[in-house]
Amino acid sequence: MGILALAAVASADTKPAAKPGRVVGKVTVNEADGKKSVGADVVVYVVGFDEAPENKGQVVASIEQKGKKFVPDLVAITKEEKVGFPNRDPITHNVFSKSPAREFDLGEFKGGENKDMSFGKLGVVDVYCNIHAEMAATILVLPNRRHVHAKPDGSFVLDGVPPGEWQVFAYARRATKPASAKVKVAPGADTTVDFTITRGVEPPHLNKYGEKYKGEKPYP
Repeated sequence: MGILALAAVASADTKPAAKPGRVVGKVTVNEADGKKSVGADVVVYVVGFDEAPENKGQVVASIEQKGKKFVPDLVAITKEEKVGFPNRDPITHNVFSKSPAREFDLGEFKGGENKDMSFGKLGVVDVYCNIHAEMAATILVLPNRRHVHAKPDGSFVLDGVPPGEWQVFAYARRATKPASAKVKVAPGADTTVDFTITRGVEPPHLNKYGEKYKGEKPYP
């Protein structure tokens, strides 16, 4: 996905310094009606360099199927890590994605069961349930470990950012587009950047067969 610039890489002469810096700031999320959103889930991340995952091949995040919802509905991982999908409902669910970054179908599984999936390609992965159209979530598969969820008040701190010139993004589900800014991080110093994001309604989607859901609206 070009707007996220997930495939960006560091220039050949960029050498991470021994003492990293931080990127700090605040994200303001506005809804389509102009009102500010309180407690919106936002992921802030840095691109421009690659970094090996801390837990390669392991499950580092879970998206629960609970109350006919995906909880949470936004997670971020480093490439080559896994996401678990435990079913906490007493009913059957399905988990699938048609996203180019990771197309998969975990099939149907009952309450109490748990399946997981690995993600080895950078990008944005939109996840749905083939049974319940109202269920939707997003997984960001990122090139390094410098990503964090903003706090409920919108503030964030990205630790361990190597010195250099990078691009920082703030991503929220239903956003018209991610907010982004170029930053220059100095050794051992804080770089401050603030973002504003506008969200719309959940876009409609089809089931895993490319068809409209029967008897249900595709959200909400």
